[in-house]
Amino acid sequence: MRIIAGQFRGRPLQAPAGSETRPTADRVREALFSMLASRLGSFEGLRVADLYAGSGALGLEAVSRGAAHATFVENDPRARAAIKANAEKLGVADQVRVIGGSALALPRAELFDLVFADPPYAAGSGTSALKAVRQAEWLAPGGWMAIETDRKEAVDSDDYDIEAEREIARARITLVRRS
Repeated sequence: MRIIAGQFRGRPLQAPAGSETRPTADRVREALFSMLASRLGSFEGLRVADLYAGSGALGLEAVSRGAAHATFVENDPRARAAIKANAEKLGVADQVRVIGGSALALPRAELFDLVFADPPYAAGSGTSALKAVRQAEWLAPGGWMAIETDRKEAVDSDDYDIEAEREIARARITLVRRS
């Protein structure tokens, strides 16, 4: 696993020990960031959140491409340690915050321009992640949320707009935008 583009292009990332996390494949991350770049134009100055963060690859990729700050939410202490180690190794620890706990019980916090959610592949997991973000009011008006689910699992966006969906291997990427 590595950073795909930006300031840290090609730099390897440490994956958490154990089999509790399923890292987003490089191919899926490339497609996701291509989809986002065509819509956002730039990641410069964005505040991003990475839910079910695992190694932190999605949030760190955004920082590599110019995001100002990334907040990571991860339940597994080994994964949180990997995120912190990766941020230190890249020299961006001051741009990163790691929150322990469930991505389905988010604290009310700040608004984010872009939220990534890569929940375990289970029925309704993408929709549940979106509901948690909506309930905690994490997505800024006009903000984007990128949700990775099993390719057979559609996301119910309720009152947010689904801007794009794409299937890549086992994964479905759904881009949702708050009006």
